[in-house]
Amino acid sequence: MSAPALLPEAAAELARQGVTAALATTLRQGLDVNLRDAKGNTLLMIAAYQGRAETVAMLLKAGAQVDLRNEKGQTPLGGVAFKGHVDIARILLDAGADPLGDQGGSTPIDFATTFGRQDIITLLREHRPAAKPTRWYSKLIGWIRGKR
Repeated sequence: MSAPALLPEAAAELARQGVTAALATTLRQGLDVNLRDAKGNTLLMIAAYQGRAETVAMLLKAGAQVDLRNEKGQTPLGGVAFKGHVDIARILLDAGADPLGDQGGSTPIDFATTFGRQDIITLLREHRPAAKPTRWYSKLIGWIRGKR
């Protein structure tokens, strides 16, 4: 059994530098948009982390999976919350990124809080799903109401 193909460094560098047109051409020539480098990072993770909004949008349009995790368990949204790229966080969230997703023991809001990224915190709060009571919580509320 052969090892899985790794993301070519030349493609990773295009994502890192935000050379969107050249990267789009590479993808049209057959490069898998979700390939990973040796650390598990995808083109989307690399572009998002570097603040390359145009490249992020193109990669999502090309089929990049928004919540693929690297070897540390981090998603592109986690990296963006750490770096503070609000525009990219919005793009990722609009594409369906999980605002509550575990990032190897933390969440995007943990990263944003740690590094004082208030705009990211606000954006993540706006996108988190409404909390639904669990069964035990519903029973507790019922018990409290019955005591009155």
